[in-house]
Amino acid sequence: MQNTPEEPTPIQNSQVALPHTRLLTQTGDIASSLVEGADRFLLNEIEKAEANRSQYWKRDYSTASTYNASLQANREHLANILGIRDTRVPFDSPELIATLTHPALIAEGANYRVYVVRWKVLEGLNSEGLLLTPKRGKPKANLIAIPDTTQTPEQIAGITTGTPPEAQYARRLAESGCAVLIPALISRREHPQYSKLNYREFLYRSAFELGRQLVGYELQKVLAGIDWFAKTDSKTKIGVIGWGEGGMLALYAGALDTRIQSTLVSGYFDNRNASWKEPIDRNIFRRLERFGDAELASMVAPRALTIEVCKFPEQTVPGGRGAPAEIVTPSLTSVQGEFAKATRYLQDFAKKPTLSLVVSEGGKGLFGTQEALQGFLSELGVPLAENGVPPHVKAELPNALQRENRLITETDDFNQNLLRASANIRNEYMKHLDKSTLSKYKESVEPYRTDFAKEVIGQFDTPLLPPNTRTRLAYEAEKWRGYEVVLDVFPGVIAYGLLLLPKDLSPNEKRPVVVCQHGLEGRPQHVIGKEGYEYYKGFAAELANRGYITFAPQNLYLFTDRFRTLQRKANPLGKTLFSLIVPQHQQITDWLKTLPNVDSERIAFYGLSYGGKSAMRIPPLVKNYCLSICSADFNEWVWKNASTHTPYSYAFTGEYEIFEFDLGSTFNYAEMAALIAPRPFMVERGQFDGVSSDEAVAYEFAKVRHLYQAQLGIGGRCEIEFFAGPHTINGKGTYAFLAKHLHWK
Repeated sequence: MQNTPEEPTPIQNSQVALPHTRLLTQTGDIASSLVEGADRFLLNEIEKAEANRSQYWKRDYSTASTYNASLQANREHLANILGIRDTRVPFDSPELIATLTHPALIAEGANYRVYVVRWKVLEGLNSEGLLLTPKRGKPKANLIAIPDTTQTPEQIAGITTGTPPEAQYARRLAESGCAVLIPALISRREHPQYSKLNYREFLYRSAFELGRQLVGYELQKVLAGIDWFAKTDSKTKIGVIGWGEGGMLALYAGALDTRIQSTLVSGYFDNRNASWKEPIDRNIFRRLERFGDAELASMVAPRALTIEVCKFPEQTVPGGRGAPAEIVTPSLTSVQGEFAKATRYLQDFAKKPTLSLVVSEGGKGLFGTQEALQGFLSELGVPLAENGVPPHVKAELPNALQRENRLITETDDFNQNLLRASANIRNEYMKHLDKSTLSKYKESVEPYRTDFAKEVIGQFDTPLLPPNTRTRLAYEAEKWRGYEVVLDVFPGVIAYGLLLLPKDLSPNEKRPVVVCQHGLEGRPQHVIGKEGYEYYKGFAAELANRGYITFAPQNLYLFTDRFRTLQRKANPLGKTLFSLIVPQHQQITDWLKTLPNVDSERIAFYGLSYGGKSAMRIPPLVKNYCLSICSADFNEWVWKNASTHTPYSYAFTGEYEIFEFDLGSTFNYAEMAALIAPRPFMVERGQFDGVSSDEAVAYEFAKVRHLYQAQLGIGGRCEIEFFAGPHTINGKGTYAFLAKHLHWK
């Protein structure tokens, strides 16, 4: 064990800067300023995305068919980011759910019957709900009515209490002679085992990691119903209607499926630039890059769309284990602004499509108004019947809680089946790597590096600013001096860290650099002194004592929800925290290379915990790093994020920002290490570290060793050290690894 290092002496009010840099005069918490600047940058990028969407749209208004054809690429992209990737299972008709004591027919209205049904969606995933059918004759229209997550199918059908009679839109549509299929949605009730984590977020987490969405699964249930309607009765028109979450699903469905002739979106339509405040199960990676609600509305055209402005299903989701969120009713002005944009997108049609805005009591009234339902049905050629009375209940009603539990279990099982298949998907994805020679490998890995940068991490097109380097002497130790360093990266975004320079440097001597990265809620100061020593062992200072130049950057993962909401703001843009962290490290290493005592070919990365996550994501994209060491994090990463059957999983914890879209199909840690290769790579693993098990770490590392040793013939560049310790820097094998590959004694 190393001895606890002597605490470096802080230097107050220093006026000493590094040569060729400006004096750093900034006061206060620079780390807080860094996070604040990143926040402002992302909010600005969201505004810019709205202005830049036109580049993705080449609408052809000449005919309905040419217009639909011109939207095809956007429809495919929307389906992909919604996770609609799995083939739906065809079925003859919904199944009646009944037993000898519980009949499927549970209620009757004046001219319709209500059945409890289930229908197939994906292999292993079903939908359950109600089917309302006319007692006599053919349905005037075939409709799917989608409730909010706060409602049950029985409530909007008027069978149970909870929805005002005048807002029971499924019942009113059945009274008008339509067949109405109502899927049950999964609610946001709290998971009984994991406080402050609701079921929708719980299921979203695994799905998101595997390239799917809970929203996408529920859309598949709607689309499966449309499949059935279209197959059994191709001449009867189809419509989709919903409120709240149901309104969101109706809008997506109308945008995706041209078989829907009329769509009614109630209690959802708005400008989505603040979607990062909404429940995280609505988080769609890359959504705002192309699609605001106005763009989705334009995809429904030239078919009919009615937007009802009413009170939203307001909800506050507490923070804690899950992501804090809220659903609020927007101002009428906000909705009207988004509607006006949609109208402008359609102004070049010779015959204007039906796009209607219905306002309920100034935008604060009940949903399912007479005017909205009339507008919706008129496009289907169906008159709205007079508001009747609730149906007569004939049998015991479905147990809504048991039904929801079945839906939850099936969704979780579907995610876990995807997880089990994901390794084969990644193998297929990586099959174009040419491992016959190192030169061919380096060439063939570049397209994967580009995919990783653009599709997984997310890459801003913003060029790096001149660094405008500001420094000041901040710490004095026996063998080194420490300087605070601030560099400009993007407008308003800085990089900040501590540079430790050994005192025995000769004027023209070139030495290796080790960039020492802290973990979650850490600071550069934690890796140079006694604070945080139980984790970091002062490793930046220890390496400086051994003669290395070291740099300890401040990464963004600090201040709990302040940084986690950065991920919320980045994701709809197709970006992540590392979309900012990677350019920060590019700027840091570019600047380090200019220092007179730095050997630009010997800059290494060594990170613990979240710094270990950084070790897997930054060196693949910052080629200035000549090697990478991942400490206290290396894992079967996709399993750790998506599995709900292991205590190591992030599926249950408070790190709601940790999930990365579609890693399951692309880059687990072995594949990320393949982007580091053929540069040296090492894993440091404490055998009592609770982040994972030795078995899972060894399993994933075996793939990396096989690549380096068996396929590329460079086994000496790849190592793992298991030590009998916890979540900490060990500093034995890793220090030897640094000395070996940085050629430093």
